[in-house]
Amino acid sequence: MNECTTLHHLQSMKSEGRKIACLTAYDATTARMFSEAGVDLLLVGDSLGMTVQGLPSTTGVTVEQMIYHARSVRAGSPGAWVMVDMPYLSYADLSTAVDTARSLIGEGQGNMVKLEGAGPVVEVVEGLSLRGVPVCAHLGLTPQSVDKLGGYRVQGRDQDAATRLLVDARTLEAAGADMLVLECVPRQLAAKVSRLLEIPVIGIGAGPDCDGQVLVWQDMLGFNAQVPRFVRNFADGNRTVKQAVEAYVQAVRDGSFPAQSEWYEG
Repeated sequence: MNECTTLHHLQSMKSEGRKIACLTAYDATTARMFSEAGVDLLLVGDSLGMTVQGLPSTTGVTVEQMIYHARSVRAGSPGAWVMVDMPYLSYADLSTAVDTARSLIGEGQGNMVKLEGAGPVVEVVEGLSLRGVPVCAHLGLTPQSVDKLGGYRVQGRDQDAATRLLVDARTLEAAGADMLVLECVPRQLAAKVSRLLEIPVIGIGAGPDCDGQVLVWQDMLGFNAQVPRFVRNFADGNRTVKQAVEAYVQAVRDGSFPAQSEWYEG
């Protein structure tokens, strides 16, 4: 990874057809190791509620907890581009979202905030963008809304849902989103979104045609017994964690991850 990664660098990777490798990170040690292994983008995900705290979902994570983990990641990798999740209902309206972003970027020392969904969220994205806040949108399976979605299910499989997701993606880009995460959508739909948008599209369970890939690092190293089909255990055949991360980065770069068994069809 570059000594100091910027949003312009990540945008250039998309323009040049170079895949972006992203992993979650929650502490200084893993942040430093992942950056040294070549990871382009670190995500301080609210997934820490499940992977670190042992909660049943992400909805119990607080802004204060995200600040703590973001600062830890920054300490471990001063030059990384650090994206920080905005927790559940911490962006319910623009005023609340501005306060949350100020905390995550100011106190937490993140570079970018990530928030889920479209609809009323579009206004929040636009408001943050107009205030100079780098924003990543998140569509498809949105974990903060998993109960309303009916569980951890592939999204966008029928024509109406696919059309709605595509419209939402373009609307979020027009509102000022600088990046988009697509989670658990069919490969064909993710490929179309990635092709039509100018901003980088990072996939998780969205096939090989996105501009980059992201995984939860505990899943990627086989720490969890039950994982979705889009996860590969990169610890297999590698003696150290750093070697496993380097294998993940290389597989993202050369397009061998995800393989056909690791994505969803429409």
